[in-house]
Amino acid sequence: MPTPEEIVAAAVANLGVPYELIEIDPAFADTAAFCEKYGYPPSNRATRLSSRRRKSRRNLSRACAVAHRRLDVNKRVTKLMGVPKASFASAEEMMTLTGMAGWRRHPFSLPQGMPLYVDDRVMAPEWIILGGGGAA
Repeated sequence: MPTPEEIVAAAVANLGVPYELIEIDPAFADTAAFCEKYGYPPSNRATRLSSRRRKSRRNLSRACAVAHRRLDVNKRVTKLMGVPKASFASAEEMMTLTGMAGWRRHPFSLPQGMPLYVDDRVMAPEWIILGGGGAA
């Protein structure tokens, strides 16, 4: 079975866009720590959020937004998901439903059928860094 890193690398290669894999210390996978340690601006770092329908363990989704901006889960994500209320999904919920732990939950390695919503501001910079497990 391929590792999350292999799944991400294959998915990005299939996009046909230029990319670079950056090996990082997992202790610095958090967006703020990553940017400070490696000298990348938050405006070029996309962060990922896990959401679920409130009072339900189903309807999980992922969202990507630029790290220096806020994503309004109560308005934007609930509208996209078509649910009245949403909450952040816990690491345990994501692990149970996706098999991916913590910082390994990458948009390119989500289970088939799990929605991924990308804030259009993620596409604005000339280049973007999107964490991918042990690589960013």
